[in-house]
Amino acid sequence: MQIISDVHGAFSALRRVASRPEPLLILGDLVNFVDYRTGDGMVCDVFGSEFVNQVAALRASGDYVASRELWIEGAKRLGGDVRAMFREALLAQYQEMSLALTGAHAYVTFGNVDTPELLADALPDGCHYVDGQSVDIEGWTVGFVGGGAPSPLGTPGEIAEVDMEIKLEALGPVDILCTHLPPAVEPLRFDTVANRTEGSSEAISRYLSEFEPAYHYFGDVHQPKASQWKVGQTLSRNVGYFRATGRPTFHPARLSFG
Repeated sequence: MQIISDVHGAFSALRRVASRPEPLLILGDLVNFVDYRTGDGMVCDVFGSEFVNQVAALRASGDYVASRELWIEGAKRLGGDVRAMFREALLAQYQEMSLALTGAHAYVTFGNVDTPELLADALPDGCHYVDGQSVDIEGWTVGFVGGGAPSPLGTPGEIAEVDMEIKLEALGPVDILCTHLPPAVEPLRFDTVANRTEGSSEAISRYLSEFEPAYHYFGDVHQPKASQWKVGQTLSRNVGYFRATGRPTFHPARLSFG
């Protein structure tokens, strides 16, 4: 199976990996809200590049209060229904995603910048929306739990830690756990380019300690200090940042004898 995360609008590369015969697991953040490296994305489409540069500077400094005020001011200057503009841009990206995944055998969960119900509705035949459930893939029991950590930005795919814990508890034991968020392990959640600790989940850490799946795959942190870490008996591995790498992580099929 192929596993990726943080596609962020890289739909040409997504189409390429989706055309391969192996099942494709996508761990969230399909759409490109804003790429702070290049400035493109939905925010640029709606507000313009100068606005993106200002937001990026405030984000880098950690001044989320000023960032929120800038959003409010930008919406007032722009006029019109800003929410409707973003929804239109979001639907357009999900349509591109749908075309890229047409014909694929894929399992998809959501990340913090996704809108779960729109993502689920946009998936083509053969692609399955999975969250808080396990499926058998190539002989492995694979559990999926989507969602990003709460932040001052309040993006649609953020979920409370208590909701993350409820979904994980309902999941039960699996061979492979797939989440968007990393566990609360500092080297896995520290972004070396942003130079700060990103969101993570203590509930995921507790799940790994209790159920000890053989593997845990996740995304969200684009440039982690460590791309993988042994958490108890579990190998926890970051499979992003697909927008930048265009490469999937491959997990072997479980051999069957008899």
